[in-house]
Amino acid sequence: MTSSLIRGRPRRATSRISVRVLHTLVGGLAGVVWLVLPWMTINTDMPVPVTRAHPAAASAASAQQDGTSAADLVLPLAVVAVAGVLAGYGYVRRTRRARTRTTPGGATVPAGTAVPPLSEVDERARALLVEADDCVRTSREELGFAEARFGAEAVEPFARAVRDAASELSAAFRMRQQYDDGVPEDETSRRHTLAGIVGRCQEAGRRLDAEAAGFDRLRALGQGCPDGALELAEARFRELTGRTAVAEATLADLGKRYGSPAIGTVTGYAEQAKDRLVFATTRLNQARQTADLGEGEGAVRHLRAAEGATAQAAVLVSCVERLAADLRAATALVPAALTGAEAELAGVRAARASAFPDLPAGELHALAAHADLVLAAVREELSSGPYDPLDALRRITRAIAPVAVGRGGVLPVAALLVARGAVAAADGFVTTHRGAVGSAARTMLAEAERLLAAEPPDALAADALARQAHGLATQDVRVHGNPVAGAAEHASGAAGAVLGGILLGSDPDDGPPVSFGGPHTRARRAEVPGQNSGWASEQAQ
Repeated sequence: MTSSLIRGRPRRATSRISVRVLHTLVGGLAGVVWLVLPWMTINTDMPVPVTRAHPAAASAASAQQDGTSAADLVLPLAVVAVAGVLAGYGYVRRTRRARTRTTPGGATVPAGTAVPPLSEVDERARALLVEADDCVRTSREELGFAEARFGAEAVEPFARAVRDAASELSAAFRMRQQYDDGVPEDETSRRHTLAGIVGRCQEAGRRLDAEAAGFDRLRALGQGCPDGALELAEARFRELTGRTAVAEATLADLGKRYGSPAIGTVTGYAEQAKDRLVFATTRLNQARQTADLGEGEGAVRHLRAAEGATAQAAVLVSCVERLAADLRAATALVPAALTGAEAELAGVRAARASAFPDLPAGELHALAAHADLVLAAVREELSSGPYDPLDALRRITRAIAPVAVGRGGVLPVAALLVARGAVAAADGFVTTHRGAVGSAARTMLAEAERLLAAEPPDALAADALARQAHGLATQDVRVHGNPVAGAAEHASGAAGAVLGGILLGSDPDDGPPVSFGGPHTRARRAEVPGQNSGWASEQAQ
């Protein structure tokens, strides 16, 4: 991807600079030639005939032979002066142009305009990260409905747009993570990094905006609500109603078997899934009614809200189902992980310092002793009642990592199981609460995903970042509070829809449902396009 700095430079700038430099060099060379030429022509070996002349004439001739006259220097000096003037003029023009050059963010800063504070640029970059992330998540959700109806081949151009946007967003998140880590350090470079983040986010949104109209044509939503789309949404709703009931029973069973801390990441998810389904059934009924009345735009608006709620209910239920599977897998792995960790410790004691030349003997002994304590505590938990097997694996792998020599066996498998579960849990929470989650949590989650996808994966770091991201996202939701006041809104599921970012804005009646697209098209289902007092007018600006 071409940097924003390079994109902002005119294509002919380099050639123009080269021409100016050439002109200056030619002028300077001409001046040097004119200065040197008189001396080159004064003393020659050609004989000069002797003639009688008037004494004054002889004196003048002698002066011309002995040195260069003032007239001989006039033209060379004039050429040098002109070359200097031209060079100075070019320098002044370059300086003025630099003051009004397009900035990396794409905005032209006129001469004399104050540069915005770094904190202001930082805030804009954070906001655009959240906006771009929301656009990618929403587009991916609606793409799933289109693919279920038309097939993967039909939606491939739009799937490619989502992938391209996600790639731009991943690069922006990576830059943001480095920025938060203090890289680069100087203010100018940090300002350029923020400009790069802004540019990446804008490009991600542009890719999605460019495909929004074509996507609507594929789904045939321009003229109304097709029966096929409505029937698909209703079928998914019925499927999720059954899965939600099973998930609720599963959560109760997991709590008894492993204890409440083991299910802390999905506590309340069954209730939230039911809340989304209440909202979905209301909007599906409204979509059917408005379609029967011939109100196509209203039917599509209700359909999109129902699809968004159904998709989030699926995410919530899937989180419960995944946790149940991970807990079962972890339960089976814990005994083998303990055995593998003890074997690692035995190898460390046998090899002693030779296996760890960079570690002082005392530090190596302390690490091994700490690992012994952790393993003993886990063994005691296994025999004392309900315990969290995922947390047990996390403690085992973290304790043994500083002294582990082997890279195979059960311990890397255990670390990957834990990390993947933590990343999936954080991603599910952000997806279903994105109306309140800020950029910091999303940045850490993106970095955790990157570390997990690396070759080889850094499972321990990914797990730590994912858990930190989950904690920050939970804090954001608590600070955000209840976006919609009133018992009626909670009873209809509208409060959860606003919190989940299914509806834009804080008014469940006025906010439009989000759709496939970037920042300029995702709110196109507003009830009064271009005149809506909330998001429609805001998106048009």
